[in-house]
Amino acid sequence: MSEQLNVASRERYSRARRSLSFSGLWNNVAVRSWIYQLVIIAGVIGVGTFLIANAQNALSKQGISTGFGFLQQRAGFDIGETSIAFSSSDSFLKAYGVAVINTLKVAAASIVLATIVGVVVGIGRLSKNLLLNKLAAGYVEIFRNTPQLLQLIFWYTIITNLPRPRDAISIGGVFFLSNRGLSYPWFESAHYALLFGAFLAGCVAAWFLVRYTEGQGRRALRYVAWMFALGAIIGLPVLTGYFLGDARVISVPKLRGFNFFGGATTSPEFLALLLGLALYIAAFIAEIVRSGIQSVGQGQIEAARTIGLNRFDTYRKVIFPQALRVMVPPAAGQYISVVKNSSLGVVVGYPELFSVNNTVVTLSGHTVEAIAIMMSIYLAISFIIAMLMNFYNLFVQIKER
Repeated sequence: MSEQLNVASRERYSRARRSLSFSGLWNNVAVRSWIYQLVIIAGVIGVGTFLIANAQNALSKQGISTGFGFLQQRAGFDIGETSIAFSSSDSFLKAYGVAVINTLKVAAASIVLATIVGVVVGIGRLSKNLLLNKLAAGYVEIFRNTPQLLQLIFWYTIITNLPRPRDAISIGGVFFLSNRGLSYPWFESAHYALLFGAFLAGCVAAWFLVRYTEGQGRRALRYVAWMFALGAIIGLPVLTGYFLGDARVISVPKLRGFNFFGGATTSPEFLALLLGLALYIAAFIAEIVRSGIQSVGQGQIEAARTIGLNRFDTYRKVIFPQALRVMVPPAAGQYISVVKNSSLGVVVGYPELFSVNNTVVTLSGHTVEAIAIMMSIYLAISFIIAMLMNFYNLFVQIKER
């Protein structure tokens, strides 16, 4: 018995030595893939460093200064739409900060809208209702097969030809659509962080409430839970604002003279870029959703119907959890495309990263550095989106045992 244990221990020791040897590490697929990636990254960095050094050398011979010190210089231009305070006396670095925020703002809104529209249209593509099916198919064919730039110009032309603020299209007396953009109610309180925290707390409370009643057999109880969940999401921020001493938490836009005051207003440029990005990408997401749903076996759907699940619960509990494994990777690519295609905002005058970078290049004269900064920012945003989607993909994957 002891001899057998000694033989087994020697074999384990031998395998451990082989795995730690060079040949053993090289034969490991995971280790070899990491080595390939590190070599490629090092090569790209090396080539980039050589090109930048060569360009700096050529510029210095012509008496043109190089380096990133210009970022601390006075910008000398204004930005029409900002989320943080900015004036022409601020630095180029702050101008880049404003541009990045504008880019992230329109990209995030476009991703949310594209996902919602894409899921609805993708489900509609599989509907047995002939009219709904054909409408969804027509949407996909029209938006997917026309240039995105053309769609962007189309939406900008439509929005800028809307009625003036005095004749604005009113939605419920609180939303107003005109050639100045979309005016809507917004928080008047200065305690945005606390209000946003109350909103997140409401979302968490709603999630726990819905999950707690999910297994209950009575449908009426689930409907009541959904109503209380919605009340928590809306009510907690309002109550927070009330206890903070704000008499009016929400400011509603009112027409005064030739424009709306109060609330918040989204510019025509932002709206045009939002629609141009979201509706175009939604056509591709719709096809991703359709193919993901079709990848789920028909037997799974029939089994869900057999145990009495309705259509909504079948999609929520059976189809989508399995289809996400197929949908997440290609959807990540579309989300990255949204960020990159936001550079088309320069056509309609929206001050996103590409537009602001062009102004910086013109005023500073540091073309190579400005382009390198812009490329690095786009690359960093794309990597972050890809990383987040990869984490989510690992979360939704079914673990093989």
